[in-house]
Amino acid sequence: MQRLLPILVGLLIVLAALSSCVFIVRERDYALVFSLGEVRKVISEPGLYFKAPPPFQNVVTLDKRILTIESTDAERIQTAEKKNLLIDSYVKWRIADPRLYYVTFGGNERAAQERLQAQIRDALNASVNIRTVKDVVSTERDKIMAEILSNVAKRATPLGVQIVDVRLRRIEFAPEISESVYRRMEAERKRVANELRSIGAAEGEKIRAEADRRREEIMAEAYAKAQAIMGEGDATASGLYAQAYGKDPVFYSFYKSLEAYRTSFSKPGDLLVVDPNSEFFQFFKSSVGTPGSPSATLGGLPGSTSGASPAPGSGGAANARP
Repeated sequence: MQRLLPILVGLLIVLAALSSCVFIVRERDYALVFSLGEVRKVISEPGLYFKAPPPFQNVVTLDKRILTIESTDAERIQTAEKKNLLIDSYVKWRIADPRLYYVTFGGNERAAQERLQAQIRDALNASVNIRTVKDVVSTERDKIMAEILSNVAKRATPLGVQIVDVRLRRIEFAPEISESVYRRMEAERKRVANELRSIGAAEGEKIRAEADRRREEIMAEAYAKAQAIMGEGDATASGLYAQAYGKDPVFYSFYKSLEAYRTSFSKPGDLLVVDPNSEFFQFFKSSVGTPGSPSATLGGLPGSTSGASPAPGSGGAANARP
């Protein structure tokens, strides 16, 4: 047992020495191998590696993944219109040159983030100060992000850092200008709405005028056609009347007189003041229109009860009841 103890102690010492000479590099890390305080080798591939035991060599690992810098408080930045905006942004970055990064920041990630935040703030001010609120909020937002990315990437390269992306996450008006900006936006929207209404009203008047013109044209064409058709009808009727009159003038006069009587005495109690001996009552006196007594009945008209008599006190008035 006493002989085995020195052997076990020796094995432990050997294992400890071997473990100090072996290190593992993970997929997400860089490994910097230092020899007496100087970087001798940079390892970026994962695997099992060997080195001299401390204090001859030691290893420092750095994160090779894409990291994010998020602003804790929104930056207050002034536009070209002297309006303050609150801008919240974030940056994606990674270590591109482990040796240069370690020399610059000593492997302190917090120091690297503070340095990059200062550069981002400067680039953000440079891009926003020359633009209006409208440009920053909407029209040139992508252009601003591209400018900041280009500006910060150039300044971060000598630090061993690569800027992957820059984004403006939130842009708000400062409380002291929010009300004035909203009022101006409201006035602008009202102006556009009134302009659209006026254009619509003008177009409506134009359409109505065109419709009225077309209506007048259609009515004129229809009236002209109606008059032409009525003229043709009147001509045809006149021709028929002329033919009928030519065949039997007496019957024609008799028929027209009947129409006149029917029209004149269409309602009970109609009163006609006329000379009983006038030609209007010729067929009341005789079916052939010959002179006769004013009270003569209409011959040839079965069932007729019409009659005419002088109205009292008129000397020439007739009261006719159909």
